[in-house]
Amino acid sequence: MTPARLATFTVNNATKYGAVTERGIVDLSLRFSQYPTLREAIADNALAKLADAGAKHAPDFALDTISWQPPIPAPEKIICIGVNYPDRNAEYKDGQDAPKYPSMFMRTPRSFVGHEAPVVRPRISQQLDYEGEVVLVIGKAGRHIPEATALDHIAAVTLCNEGTIRDWVRHAKFNVTQGKNFDSTGSLGPWIVPYSDETQIADIRLTTRVNGELRQDDRTSRLIFGFRYLLSYISTFTTLVPGDIIVTGTPTGAGARFDPPRFLKPGDVIEVEAEGIGLLRNGVVDENLALSPLPTGERSTA
Repeated sequence: MTPARLATFTVNNATKYGAVTERGIVDLSLRFSQYPTLREAIADNALAKLADAGAKHAPDFALDTISWQPPIPAPEKIICIGVNYPDRNAEYKDGQDAPKYPSMFMRTPRSFVGHEAPVVRPRISQQLDYEGEVVLVIGKAGRHIPEATALDHIAAVTLCNEGTIRDWVRHAKFNVTQGKNFDSTGSLGPWIVPYSDETQIADIRLTTRVNGELRQDDRTSRLIFGFRYLLSYISTFTTLVPGDIIVTGTPTGAGARFDPPRFLKPGDVIEVEAEGIGLLRNGVVDENLALSPLPTGERSTA
């Protein structure tokens, strides 16, 4: 059975949210005006209600008439975890054991696009890289969350291509912020899948393909820092709130680790896929070709 899929999209110059079906998308923003976006629905613990309504109505729009947006508009926080798969730690070839605590950094909403929109290789660098990741969407606020109850704070899961400008993550001694926040270099989506229980996320196969070639392939059961630990650890220093996004780490196989490196170029297509969640696809364009947004309803063919 296909899990419920809730997406944010633009059609006829209006941004909406709805339930994705095989035949199209049901406009739930029309039927639940009390929730301006999915973020408010998450805060009201209403995703199950939305999913039920989506299953009862015929689609309002065909999928080829919409433009996909990142599912959660204007999240308060986007927190990304680095070096969280065992083979990824070994890739650094620095002789160090797995880290004691997770590495992390923040990203801005503007650094992400939605499904089928092009990610942008910036003018300043040709070192645009891909990183496929599973994403947790927070549903219940919390601080100092115990590991035992941490998963109760998850509302949904989605996918991320956590695009990175490799030479810019090395501009400073102790941070990677610059190389992680170029406009439109990553993507989120295509939709969120409401969280049910731990079996849904405990052992997900996560893959990334570039132009059909498998580059990354691992399972969430192998994470160095599991989902329970991450939510507990993060909530030690910041209050997690509904709509916050936790990007949980990428497997080995990013382009920078090949010899020679295999960075993304215009015309490439990246596909991040995970069992029970879906497939996030994006083409690549150069910045000078992406200064003007696509007209509403058009989808990238890059």
